Amino acid sequence: MNIIPTILCGGAGSRLWPVSRELHPKPFIRLADNESFLQKSFIRGAILPNVTEVLTVTNRELLFKTKDDYREVNQANTKTSFLLEPFGRNTAAAVALAALYVAKQHGEEAILLILTADHLISNQAAFQQAVTNASVIAESGKIVTFGIQPNAPETGYGYIEANQSKAIISNQNAIGYEVARFVEKPNLATAQTYVDSGKFYWNSGMFCAKASTLLSEFQRHAPDILNTAKACFEASLNQTTDITQVEFEATSFANVPSNSIDYAIMEKSSNVAVIPCDIGWSDIGAWDAMSTLTAADEDGNRVSGKAILNMTKDCYVQSDKRLIAMVGLENIMVVDTPDALLVANRSHVQNVKDIYNQLKQQNHDAHKLHQTVYRPWGNYTVLEEGPNYKMKRIEVKTGAKLSLQMHKHRSEHWVVISGEATITNNGIEYKLQENQSTYIPKTHQHRLANQGEKLLQIIEVQCGDYVGEDDIIRIDDSYGRVKPE
Repeated sequence: MNIIPTILCGGAGSRLWPVSRELHPKPFIRLADNESFLQKSFIRGAILPNVTEVLTVTNRELLFKTKDDYREVNQANTKTSFLLEPFGRNTAAAVALAALYVAKQHGEEAILLILTADHLISNQAAFQQAVTNASVIAESGKIVTFGIQPNAPETGYGYIEANQSKAIISNQNAIGYEVARFVEKPNLATAQTYVDSGKFYWNSGMFCAKASTLLSEFQRHAPDILNTAKACFEASLNQTTDITQVEFEATSFANVPSNSIDYAIMEKSSNVAVIPCDIGWSDIGAWDAMSTLTAADEDGNRVSGKAILNMTKDCYVQSDKRLIAMVGLENIMVVDTPDALLVANRSHVQNVKDIYNQLKQQNHDAHKLHQTVYRPWGNYTVLEEGPNYKMKRIEVKTGAKLSLQMHKHRSEHWVVISGEATITNNGIEYKLQENQSTYIPKTHQHRLANQGEKLLQIIEVQCGDYVGEDDIIRIDDSYGRVKPE
């Protein structure tokens, strides 16, 4: 049995703003053990028996962050492959393209285990048993969903109703049921009836099926998605010699209709089964759920970081840098980042996504970027900015280099504070040690590289009539960010 764990790493995680942003979304949030949601998902799939490859579908801009995360935890050196979207097109497109990839690389009988990149599962042994049961059913030609045994009438999840009169038997035990229907997020009273009935499960968003089954169901229920995905896949393969890292061609990818896998396939198909699970699952969809990962004190307060609380109950504080003081408050959530502060009533945390959407409509950087921005070569942090100037701290990883570039509107002053810098400045290459500096006039082609053995840190001061990030003309780049004309 050939199982390919397939991680869908998309979405903005807008309800977890300001920590989750478009270019640093929820899957990359680090938890108390310093592992990200994405790393936990990778480990969850990679350590399953007989898994030799983990496939990830993600945005092209997140590839380097994804690889960095995997590199930290891929102790067994499991093969990784990537399908790279130029922009979001919802889960149906991602699954269809993944099925085409797996069918081409591993054959149509290979099983895709579709995993989310941003959920938690605390019981790996129970998860592994559920995958084993699901794989048995998937081999018979069904799409198998993982239904979570509900312990409360949750209104934030979709539900799956099992047809308990149609059990699927293996080794004389019922390991699953045919699905009667999928239902949308219910109101509280309806959710309570679902829980009381014993026939409903939370929809985890995870499922597995043979590549041939998925392609057949797409052909039956969403042929427009399948046909445009095939055209995109073939056009994209013509542009690469490395099929383990396929970057989808933007024009043909835009032709793939945007739809969720639930709407496109699951709710229409009569060929879906559900595996009941009790695996310690949580989607940590908003700050109220995130707060439960931190232990509460005797007043019900949960603190991650630095805080002083006085006459305060049932509050949550997350602050990595600044000290937060709270007096006389109840049911308040405070999440502090260097450039944005969220203060919300616990009963309204689902509406944080409205703030994110408003920032996006205004094209405000706070929906997209943090004060620290990660790049394939390292990261930069904006320390100060004002009219005609900007100051950054830049960190370059060992062996990495920025693109060869120029600016039309600004000059730059660089001071090395740690490590050794290799500078290219208007065709001249030279090195700078700690406490040395250089000047890059505007229009000079220049590059910064770290050929040393330790992290390179510099302070950059930009001066000019415009210091926006889009004043970068790349001439050469090691990370594929210069496109041929």
